[in-house]
Amino acid sequence: MWMLESPPYITLFTILIALLTSLILTLINRKFIDKRLLAEFQKEYSEWRIKLEQAKKTGDKKLIAKLKKDEIRLNQMKAKVYSQQLKTTFITSILIFAIWWFLLPYLHKPAAFIPLLGDKINVPFFIWYVICSFFFHFLLSKTFK
Repeated sequence: MWMLESPPYITLFTILIALLTSLILTLINRKFIDKRLLAEFQKEYSEWRIKLEQAKKTGDKKLIAKLKKDEIRLNQMKAKVYSQQLKTTFITSILIFAIWWFLLPYLHKPAAFIPLLGDKINVPFFIWYVICSFFFHFLLSKTFK
């Protein structure tokens, strides 16, 4: 593990860990979240909100009553979507805590540097991991869409 004490080894290690973590989290989201249900809920909910606002503006009490009945069905749909998201949050939290427990000794070590006007500004492992993680999350979310 002495190789992980300084760049470029810790830099590459951080990139690899961020890539693997992002890939695992993306696959967990694909497995547990029903994208069709989520898209359907978002569409129906936004249409319902627009209709409700229009009904309130016009004072149409019959339409408001009908929309209130639809609210029950939408709340049930929302509960399904949120339960799926809660499962993924729980699983990913455990995964992240496990990974960070293993990586704790490296958090403050310089993992990369930024050349700036002839000087080197060290980038700590944690910051470098966050940068890489955002990059890979964006890349994988577009790839697996």
